[in-house]
Amino acid sequence: MGAFKARGAFHAIERLKQDPDWIADGGMKKGVVGFSAAAQESGIPAYVVMPGCIGPNKIAATKGYGASVMLCERFGREAVAAKITTEAGARLVPPFDHPDVILGAGTAGLELQHQVEKLDTTLDAIIAPCSGGGLLSGIALSCEGTAIRVFSCEPEFEGADDARRGFIKGERILEVKTSIIANGLIGVVGPLPWSVIYERKLVKAMFAVTEDQILEATRFILERMKLFVEPSAAVPLAVVLFNEEFRAMVEREAGEKGWDVGIILSGGNVGELLDVAKLPKMLLAVDFTVYGPAVVIDHNLYGKLVIAK
Repeated sequence: MGAFKARGAFHAIERLKQDPDWIADGGMKKGVVGFSAAAQESGIPAYVVMPGCIGPNKIAATKGYGASVMLCERFGREAVAAKITTEAGARLVPPFDHPDVILGAGTAGLELQHQVEKLDTTLDAIIAPCSGGGLLSGIALSCEGTAIRVFSCEPEFEGADDARRGFIKGERILEVKTSIIANGLIGVVGPLPWSVIYERKLVKAMFAVTEDQILEATRFILERMKLFVEPSAAVPLAVVLFNEEFRAMVEREAGEKGWDVGIILSGGNVGELLDVAKLPKMLLAVDFTVYGPAVVIDHNLYGKLVIAK
């Protein structure tokens, strides 16, 4: 699986093995495939509730891991999941608003820290995407007590940056309706992740990027790093490369030395990336040049980057 959300699903189901045999999931997008695989690995039958608008490749992948797929209206999955839990005696595993899911997803942050330690260096910051907030809050918890700053990011098109706007406003935004190229990041932050992200102040700031910036970052990853990711996964890199607020903050706090920043790339949805309406635009994205010093080690970028369009 191309997304770190599978870690949350595996951890949650491992913790629930002593509970009822049937599990229903109210999730969507990346989390459902990981959930289905985790249930199959544990020998537990599973229902997965998905919006009818989701791509056929995602439905096929979910069924391929043995889960029973229940389709619903785009914003009606919670009601359908609740109905299944009552009728089938199932245990509900939310896609992100659950402590076991959050802790499982957070192992991505721990692993990144361990990888950097092997390079005999440390991270100044980690930047991770935000949709429902499970992955982000887990990573924030993994960095608690360290000197690593945690930041997050979202697409800004048509109000898709609901978490960022709520972070600035000081209250969780409860609804977002938009269509964006990074559609894996459409979602409302759950109450539990929000308590970690905002109320405990474990995330320092949130940033947003444009559709074109996301496309350029996706192209960079494909061409220069030879990694296959979907546009949703490229949003953190887009912030580091193009967001003037983020870049000014680093320059202000670190000067010429800069920061060593860990970037979470999560998501490799083939259907999303190869959408005939998106791929030509991505391939024709504005070109740019990377000036040194910069080095790639094990597909990871290190060094100061200056972008010239």
